[in-house]
Amino acid sequence: MKTKYATDNIRYRRMTTGELREAFLVKDLFDEGAVVLTYSEVDRAVIGSAVPLGSPLELKATKETLAADHFCDRREVGILNIGGKGTITVDGTAHEMASLDCLYVGRGTKDIQMSSADARSPAKYYILSYPAHAEYPTVRVKQAEANAVHLGSSATCNERTIYQYIHTGGAQSCQLVMGFTLLKEGSVWNTFPCHTHQRRSEVYMYFNLARDSIVFHMMGEPQETRHLVMHEGDAVISPIWSIHSGAGTGSYCFCWGMGGENQAFDDMDPVAVGDVR
Repeated sequence: MKTKYATDNIRYRRMTTGELREAFLVKDLFDEGAVVLTYSEVDRAVIGSAVPLGSPLELKATKETLAADHFCDRREVGILNIGGKGTITVDGTAHEMASLDCLYVGRGTKDIQMSSADARSPAKYYILSYPAHAEYPTVRVKQAEANAVHLGSSATCNERTIYQYIHTGGAQSCQLVMGFTLLKEGSVWNTFPCHTHQRRSEVYMYFNLARDSIVFHMMGEPQETRHLVMHEGDAVISPIWSIHSGAGTGSYCFCWGMGGENQAFDDMDPVAVGDVR
């Protein structure tokens, strides 16, 4: 498991592009036949992926990684499938996972096995985990069951649908809130006008980018912004002081997930467009 160490809202201003990428960008996810995990100091999030081929892959912990016998001894997990059909077996119970299905796995779970229905078109599981102080049941949420919120317009190039999976009105959790956003063809902006939320950190993972397409992800304090270039399957960590917005060279999707003091989706500190620098 790799570790990403936190950077404060003063030092990031002097960092080079390479230093910013090292601190905030999570690359090399979705390695076929492997579980890939990164531990972030920001709210102790774990960001990862699993792409099983012929054999199931286990989400596990060791004393050296999480100082726990099992990954979910003191954690909860959200898993979004962005690939082919698969199955996630949690403590002996199998949950079939179609593309864009999401599974919440609660604290206290002992065994998590992830598999693909067809190794030629494998499932691609995106994993996001935060510490948990309470136990909630494991729940699968299909895309059709998610709460769909339509925002934006074609005039501002940000027409999009937000699918909420793990939230107060859906799959219950301790602190994790998770879903994904689908931009309509012709729209390229996400989360703009931008915002921060001092009570929660957030992680974005960009996917379904067209071939040779990229996203310019905006980060930093609203009056001192920077950008990171994101490719297919890249994730980016947003501390509480940072905006998290972006514009792509074409339409795309991104999975968002939050952890912190509350689960109120609209607990945001909005930034006026004219105040962004």
